[in-house]
Amino acid sequence: MDPNKVFAIVVLAITCGTAVILGTVRMLVSRGRSRPLPDRTLAQIDARLTRMEQAIDAMAIEMERVSEGQRFTTRLLAERAGQPVE
Repeated sequence: MDPNKVFAIVVLAITCGTAVILGTVRMLVSRGRSRPLPDRTLAQIDARLTRMEQAIDAMAIEMERVSEGQRFTTRLLAERAGQPVE
């Protein structure tokens, strides 16, 4: 193989490797410098999470009511058919 080609390949490999390593280091360094959120943003997030929690609690109550209604209907249908209720 021609020595000039080998030299060009080695230089290209070193250049690409350096670019990848520098990009990775830059990404890791910028990840460590994350800025804290402003108090207003934290308050908005807290309020939204509170609303979500209330909505989830309301859905859980409604699902319990639906389940209760299904049990009641099943019991009525079983009694009407003369079958024992489980």
